[in-house]
Formats: sequence, structure tokens, C-alpha cells
Amino acid sequence: MSLKTVINVQHAYKTYDSLQAVTDLSFAVDQGRCFAFLGPNGAGKTTMMKMLYAKARRDPRPETVMQVFGYDPQYQELAIKNVCGVVPQDDNLDVELDVRQNLRIFSRFYDMSAVRAQERIASLLDFMELGDKKRSPIRELSGGMKRRLIIARALLNEPRLLILDEPTTGLDPQVRQLIWDKIRSLQKSNVTVLLTTHYMEEAYQLADTILIIDKGIKVLEGNPHTLLDEYIESHVIEILDKTRTAGLPAPLLRKARKEESGERMLFYSEQIDVIHGIADKLPRGSFFIRQTNLEDLFLKITGRKLHATQ
Repeated sequence: MSLKTVINVQHAYKTYDSLQAVTDLSFAVDQGRCFAFLGPNGAGKTTMMKMLYAKARRDPRPETVMQVFGYDPQYQELAIKNVCGVVPQDDNLDVELDVRQNLRIFSRFYDMSAVRAQERIASLLDFMELGDKKRSPIRELSGGMKRRLIIARALLNEPRLLILDEPTTGLDPQVRQLIWDKIRSLQKSNVTVLLTTHYMEEAYQLADTILIIDKGIKVLEGNPHTLLDEYIESHVIEILDKTRTAGLPAPLLRKARKEESGERMLFYSEQIDVIHGIADKLPRGSFFIRQTNLEDLFLKITGRKLHATQ
């Protein structure tokens, strides 16, 4: 079965005063897929998301195309908001109200009847495992409960597109895993998901496609599993004190790719025998060996040094 493209962006630009936040960005997202933006702080991820649901206006350029379910956010903002649910970075719940009241007020923005709103709220609270908290004041909720409530709020209008801006930042592993499971469940009902995250494991677990942005420019795009196979070695040894590498045989080290990070030294290789050969020359407890992951690829592509915006 062929997939339907529901988001199409070609040659998008966004400038704030003298800052070029997004530069010539192009991508497409198919229906029911999870598409993740990755990049350092200030890379342009949130700006790109905001342009899609008309929270930010793109630069006017004749070559730019931006469509969300066939709608142009520059001219059809309301139509896009009717098919989208948005989970912002920050918790913006009304702390003067309880859980159910927060959802009731939001339901009025979609002109839902009282009966329909009540049914939908009850269903979403159960879905996000908050049913026993429906009368709880917002101030009494944990951070994880607040994030789940904000996701429930974003789902009130049964959106075809769910936009998640760092949805699990600061949450414990149990809550994060729960939210991942809920996102997967939504995808099974053909909800398209746009995600920004600083958790590489989150992107690896959820995303069908990742797009790495750096300084507003596309650096790499593709399926995370495929990108790992194509762009980085399969094994790495992390040496915790880089001074211990002084006595390692140069011919052995030439068979691996070296990266320095603070006090650590990392050697990457496709050949596990090379990694073990380095390990054999080091004292136990001064290193560890592992398979490479999406964070290794991200750091290889964007660099290990902090940007000015970080």
C-alpha cells in the first residue's frame, strides 16, 4: 500500500532580525509516520515546527512550498489548527483549575458539545492513565502527570497530526516509556507524529525518519537504523582517561577513528578485533566497549563542542 504524503516543505526560510533560524529546509512526512527533528539547542527545530502550525511566519520567498494536509499555514491557519494537536516544550496548564476543568475549557475552542466533550475527556484521561486524577488540582500533579495531561489536551480534537516539542524532557524512565507506548498506539490509528527531542534513544525508538538540523540547515535525513549502518562504525571503546592512550601502539590506533571528548578518548571501528586489541593494552576499569548508537552519530555529524546558543 502506498503512503500518502501529508506534510510537504520545500525551501523553507525563517529569519529573526539578523538571525537566520532556518535556511533552505526541505522534507516530506507520510501519513501515520513519526518524523523527528534532531539538533543542538538553537538549531531551528522548534522554529520549523511553529511554521507548520502557523505560530511563526516563514520568510516570504517565491520558491518556498509549505503544505500540511494540503493547507498552507501562511493562509489557512485555522484549517491546520483544526487537524493538529500541539504539545509545547513548556507546561502551560491553568494551575487554578483541576485536571478535568483544564480539558473542558480547551474543548470549547473546538466548539464541542458538552456531552461530546465529557465523553472525549473521560476517554483521554483513561488513555493517558489519569482517570483517578480528574478532580486533582494541577499543583498536586507530578511532572509526568502534567506532561500526560498536556498530551491528552492535544488529542481532544482527534488530530490527524500530533506535534510534540520535547515531550519527555525531565521525566523519569517509567513515564517516558508510557508516553512512547501511547505515541505508538496513536500511530496505529494513522495519526502522524512530528517530534523534537534531545533524547537520542527516544528518536531511535519512535522515529521512522530523523532529520538532523544544525544552525538551521539540514545535515542528514533518513531512517535512524539505516543511518547508523551507513554513517558510523558499529563498535566503540571509550577510554575514561585519555592520558592512558599515550602508550598504545600507533599501527593499532590507525585502524580506528579517534574522537576526543573532555577527559575521554573514543576509538571507533567496524572491526571488533581492533576494539579488543586496544582494550588488551589498557588496565581493567579504565574503559568500556559498546555498540555505537544514535548519539554517537549525532555527535559525529554536529560536533562535540557547544554552540554559542547552548
